[in-house]
Amino acid sequence: MTAAPAPAATTDTKATGNPRSRVIIASLVGTSIEFYDFYVYATAAVLVFPTLFFPNEDPTASQLSSFVTFALAFFARPVGSIVFGHFGDRVGRKATLVASLLVMGTATFLIGCLPTFASIGIWAPVLLAVMRFAQGVGLGGEWSGAALLATENAPKGKRGVFGSMPQLGAPIGFLLANGLFIAINAAMPAGADGTPNADFQAWGWRIPFLLSAVLVIVGLYVRFKLVESTVFRGVQESGSVAKVPLGRVFRTSWKALIVGTFGMVATYVLFYFMTTFTLSYGTTAAEAGPLVPKVGLGYSRGEFLTLLMIGVVFFGVFTPIAGWLADKYGRRRTLIPTTIGIALFGLTFQFWFAASTGPITVVTFLIVGLSLMGLTFGPMGALLPELFPTNVRYTGSAIAYNVASILGASLAPTIALALWQPDGTIVWVGLYLTLAAVVTVVALFFVRETKGAGLDEADAAGSPDAAPADVRA
Repeated sequence: MTAAPAPAATTDTKATGNPRSRVIIASLVGTSIEFYDFYVYATAAVLVFPTLFFPNEDPTASQLSSFVTFALAFFARPVGSIVFGHFGDRVGRKATLVASLLVMGTATFLIGCLPTFASIGIWAPVLLAVMRFAQGVGLGGEWSGAALLATENAPKGKRGVFGSMPQLGAPIGFLLANGLFIAINAAMPAGADGTPNADFQAWGWRIPFLLSAVLVIVGLYVRFKLVESTVFRGVQESGSVAKVPLGRVFRTSWKALIVGTFGMVATYVLFYFMTTFTLSYGTTAAEAGPLVPKVGLGYSRGEFLTLLMIGVVFFGVFTPIAGWLADKYGRRRTLIPTTIGIALFGLTFQFWFAASTGPITVVTFLIVGLSLMGLTFGPMGALLPELFPTNVRYTGSAIAYNVASILGASLAPTIALALWQPDGTIVWVGLYLTLAAVVTVVALFFVRETKGAGLDEADAAGSPDAAPADVRA
C-alpha cells in the first residue's frame, strides 16, 4: 500500500503544531549564530590570533596561518552537510537541528576559553584548528536544517518569504558581531599607531565568543519545542526514508546538486567582497610606503565599520523583499536579473569604490552591493530545498550550499589579495565577481522553476521510477 503524498504545498504552520513565530525564530537564530561566528572569527583572525596563537612566525606568516584556520571551517562544512544531512533525512529535522546547534555553539564558546601559545605552546594553535573544524562541521548542518524548517512549515504560497527568514541571519549576525566589536573598541581603544589595546589582547577578544552562548540557549529552547514537519512525517509513514541519503541524492538528484551549487557561487563571492574585502580595502593606508604593500582608502576601522553597517541594514531589508518577489514572480525571474545586476556591479569596482572621494560615495557603493546581496541571498532559502525530494532534501540542499561556500567564499580572500594591485587598482577584483556572476547565471537557466509547485512534486522528480527530471529549464 502506498501512502498518499504529504500535503506539502498547502502546509499551515498551525496544522503542523509549529506556530509561525516559533518557525521563524527557530530558523533564524541558528543562522544568526552562524554569521555572527563568521564575522567574530574573521575579526579576531586579523586582530589577535596571529600574535596570540602564531607568535613564533614572522608577521606575514602569522597572518597567513591565522587565515588558514579561518578557511578550515569552509572545508569542514561539507563534512557536516553529509553527517547532519544523513541524520536529518533519516531521523528527523528537529533532533538534527538541535545537534547541529549544540556542536556549532559549543565550539564557538570554547574558542573563547582557549589558552594561548604563551600558556601551552604548539597545542594552542592545534586546539584552535580543532575548534574551528568543529564549528565548520556544525555549520555544515545548520543552514540546511533551518531552511527546511522554514520551507516545510510555510503556508501555501509563502515558501519564498519563509525561506528568506534563515537568510536574515547574515545581516543580523553582522550587526551583532560588529556592533559588539565597536563597543569593545570604544571601551578598549587601540593605540594611536593602531596597536591593539593590552586588555583586548589579554581577554577582551574572548567576550564575543563567550556571549554566543546566549544565542545558543535561546535557539535550543525554541527548537526543543518544535514538532516534525508534515512532509517529513509523510515520508516516515510511507516507509520511503532513504537508507543512505548521500548515495541516493547523488544517484537521483545529481543535476540539482550541480546547478544548486553553481547557482550560489556568485552569492558567496559577493558576500565575501562586500563584508570582508571592502573592509580591508577601506581601512588600508591611502598612500603606499615602504612598509605598506597595498593602497586603500585609509579609513579607520571604526569609521568604515559604521559605513558598512549602514549598508548591511539594506542587506537585511532586501532579503525578505527578495523572498516576496520570489513568491510573486518566481525564483528564476528574481534571481537571474539580480545576478546580471551583480555582474554589472563588478565592473564598477575601480571607478566607483577605488575612486571614492568621500564617505557618501563609499556608503552608496556599499548600499548598492549589499542590496544586491539581499536580493540574491533571500530566495536561496526556498530554492535549494525545493530542488530535492523530501527524503534527501536535508542532504542535497546542505551539500549544494556548503560546496558553494568552498568555491565562492573560501578561495575569495586569496584571490582578491592577489588581484588587488599595490597601487590600489581593484579592477580585476571586480572582474572576478563578474565572472562568478556569469557562471551563476548559466546555472540558474538550468534550474527548474519551483514557484507554486508542491514539495511532493520534488518527491516525484526524485523517485527512482521517474524520469531524470530533477532539473529542467
